[in-house]
Amino acid sequence: MAAAASSALHGVGAVASAKPRSAAPAVARRSVRVAAAAKGGAGPARGRLVARNAVAAKADEATAAAGSKSGGHELLLFEALREALIEEMNLDPTVCVMGEDVGHYGGSYKVTKGLAEMFGDLRVLDTPIAENSFTGMGVGAAMKGLRPVVEGMNMGFLLLAYNQISNNCGMLHYTSGGQFKIPIVIRGPGGVGRQLGAEHSQRLESYFQSIPGLQMVACSTPYNAKGLMKAAIRSENPVVLFEHVLLYNLKEKIPDEEYICCLEEAEMVRPGEHVTILTYSRMRYHVMQAAKTLVNKGYDPEVIDIRSLKPFDLHTIGNSIKKTHRVLIVEECMRTGGIGASLRSAIIDNFWDYLDAPIMCLSSQDVPTPYASTLEDATVVQPAQIVAAVEQICQ
Repeated sequence: MAAAASSALHGVGAVASAKPRSAAPAVARRSVRVAAAAKGGAGPARGRLVARNAVAAKADEATAAAGSKSGGHELLLFEALREALIEEMNLDPTVCVMGEDVGHYGGSYKVTKGLAEMFGDLRVLDTPIAENSFTGMGVGAAMKGLRPVVEGMNMGFLLLAYNQISNNCGMLHYTSGGQFKIPIVIRGPGGVGRQLGAEHSQRLESYFQSIPGLQMVACSTPYNAKGLMKAAIRSENPVVLFEHVLLYNLKEKIPDEEYICCLEEAEMVRPGEHVTILTYSRMRYHVMQAAKTLVNKGYDPEVIDIRSLKPFDLHTIGNSIKKTHRVLIVEECMRTGGIGASLRSAIIDNFWDYLDAPIMCLSSQDVPTPYASTLEDATVVQPAQIVAAVEQICQ
């Protein structure tokens, strides 16, 4: 039982240690038996072994990012996710996609547009409106050696599949004594959009963060959207990829060459000296808007996109805190039991002696998201609030 417990999370913890596993000398690798795919990309395996990186080293990601400045091609965020899926499905015939309208309709936000024509209806499977059923089917497919990517048409709908995500995705590696791996990706749009109403404005990070064995990442740019998607598909762990409905049309130049992003690593968005601002997803852009005002006022904020919501990259976060000694957390998640609350707890546990001021956390109001646009804005953190919070911390 102890052996089973030690391998239960398969390398996933509630929070990372002070040095993330991705910094280990050897990059995790796996071998998959890949086929020369028949027309449509779904042919039988011919026994060709391809070794593939499971996560990218930090140096590799930095090199790819540098290369994107000189060459590369421009993509919208949803197109970057689509490109990642196409590349992985071409490379590995065990990768498949399932969900509502993912096939010939191309997905609710067109992330899977054209994939059914490329890979066929068995690898791009349209499902009934039954999240619990097709999520459970995805878990079963992962247990049998496939690498399913399950799309929730809206993240709020995945509450219907909470049993499958919690009791199956997160626990089966442990409860089987390590006999089964669950290499599944669960992804979809979420967050507060523009007048989508309460049920379509859910932030489920706080719901899923307590599930043992589950990794969570949130993309915020076309570059990291593609890199995180590819890394999630290659991971041996179940990964939930959070995408924000208002970020799908962001455009950015990304490298032509293949790259992946580490699933357990934060991104330094803006180096600074006075205060560490930790954020993710859409709030990254509210923070950067506030940062312009703060610089004009004489402040020098350091902005980190944590990206990995579980486990936290406490190595990057800790180094920043040791430099600035002040922390502001900005999230769109709910204040009670949200990602910010867990992050604040982790910082207090690990870096209390380096703090010169109380940690501040700006979160969404604990209310259902209103439909009226003015009220909707009032429930979400705005740049002016971020500026005021930094001024208060730095007094």
